[in-house]
Amino acid sequence: MQLKDHIQLSPEVARALKENKPIVALESTIISHGMPYPQNVETALNCQRICRENGAVPATCAIIGGKLCAGLTDEQIDYLGKEGSKVAKASRRDIPLLIAQGRDGATTVAATMIVASLAGIKVFATGGIGGVHRGATETMDISADLDELAKTPVCVICAGAKSILDLPLTMEYLETKGVPVIGFGTDELPAFFTRKSGVKLQWRVDEPKLIADAINAAHDIGYQGGMLVVNPIPEQYSMDADVINAAIDNAIDEAKRAGIKGKDTTPYLLAKITEITGGSSLEANIALVYNNVKVASSIAAEL
Repeated sequence: MQLKDHIQLSPEVARALKENKPIVALESTIISHGMPYPQNVETALNCQRICRENGAVPATCAIIGGKLCAGLTDEQIDYLGKEGSKVAKASRRDIPLLIAQGRDGATTVAATMIVASLAGIKVFATGGIGGVHRGATETMDISADLDELAKTPVCVICAGAKSILDLPLTMEYLETKGVPVIGFGTDELPAFFTRKSGVKLQWRVDEPKLIADAINAAHDIGYQGGMLVVNPIPEQYSMDADVINAAIDNAIDEAKRAGIKGKDTTPYLLAKITEITGGSSLEANIALVYNNVKVASSIAAEL
């Protein structure tokens, strides 16, 4: 079998690739593992709508029946949302076995980058990337997203790394891996739920065209890795840093007591933080995702 036998493009995405139209990849872990039903499905469908309203074609990525899919039907998105955590959370390491077994997988940032790159899509919008977890000096818990950014040529637009992580160490890791981290209208790494983290950035860009030019330059010189564009949550949805940090600390303590580890950590913590904040963190999460999709669409249009 060949690569084309494992990739399934929706008719809309296939046509957009053929006609060189702007395309934005979207992940599916946020559907199955990031939010409760039905908000997960509503959010995913709204992300696709926002893409189209801003001149881009949405390519929600997932593994369905062992096929690497770029572009899902509404029915497939609803299926992933209803099945929730029953669907495998698929990162780089899981892809070959899910293909071999003909199984379904909700793609993480790392896996979505792989699917997007194989399909020929250069821009990907998500909520926040994974990173170096707190206490990683002992646990070595570091997201595969970071290594993927170092090797896969896709530009990822996000609201920074999730604030449940060790943000200074996450930035150090990305710097070591040579990943360009670009602040879109900011000099500081956003902390997902909040606009600031205290971690300064090397690069700030205020126009989508310059980011598109950088993507094209990387392609022209055969640059091997991706880029990370960090886009702060809109001001009106930014949460109070003291409130969210207290919620995060409580959630981390509960996760330790419950013995939650590895890939189960982030979904557990986000759900617990939503519970502690009375749902306001979920509202912020949805708002920042929509904002990232808008920015990603504008970058894709410039390409």
